[in-house]
Amino acid sequence: MRDDAALVLFSGGQDSATCLAWALDRFAHVETLGFDYGQRHKVELDCRAAFRAAIPAIDPDWAARLGPDHVLHLDALGAISDTALTRDAEIRMGEEGLPTTFVPGRNIVFLSFAAALAYRRGIRRIVAGMCETDYSGYPDCRDDTIKALQVALNLGMERRFVLETPLMWLTKGRTWRLAETLGGRDLVAAVVEHTHSCYLGDRSHRHHWGFGCGKCPACDLRAKGWAEYVSERL
Repeated sequence: MRDDAALVLFSGGQDSATCLAWALDRFAHVETLGFDYGQRHKVELDCRAAFRAAIPAIDPDWAARLGPDHVLHLDALGAISDTALTRDAEIRMGEEGLPTTFVPGRNIVFLSFAAALAYRRGIRRIVAGMCETDYSGYPDCRDDTIKALQVALNLGMERRFVLETPLMWLTKGRTWRLAETLGGRDLVAAVVEHTHSCYLGDRSHRHHWGFGCGKCPACDLRAKGWAEYVSERL
């Protein structure tokens, strides 16, 4: 298995785009993986190609390292998930203290399929944008969950995968700052223009921080992070 290669879970959102840049800055060969699970904000998948296409202008060396893109269809996950990300339902805090946008098992399924693909591709490192600093309280984004899953995947596949989560302890503001550190203002501009975070899939409203409804929890986190980043940059 190649230790100089990485497979990045690339949804088309801000966090995964920053993780892609992080991987391109460190590894000789980087592949991307997206999932179509019937998500309400499926427009994020359409942003993936545009962001990848912007990479050569940001850093030609990154472009040389960027390998194939993969998309897996996980219709079953959407079919069994009665959530505000897979149904036309209200986005709110649920009775159990979790937001209705929580898709049970999503990251566990994603990382399991990613490991299966990495196994076939001979890639040791799997990079994902989970974070438990600025997030919506999803239990499958927590560091303990990722560490436990790494152990399970390594035992179950007889491999030594490394699950990399470079954003785990960063605020959204620090994530914007990381993007600038990695690829300068050009990368920040690409994240603004060519990524999508809005849960409602709104690409009709353009804000300083990108496109979105401006009201859902994902837009709120992204906007507050942008404000933090800009205030520190001034």
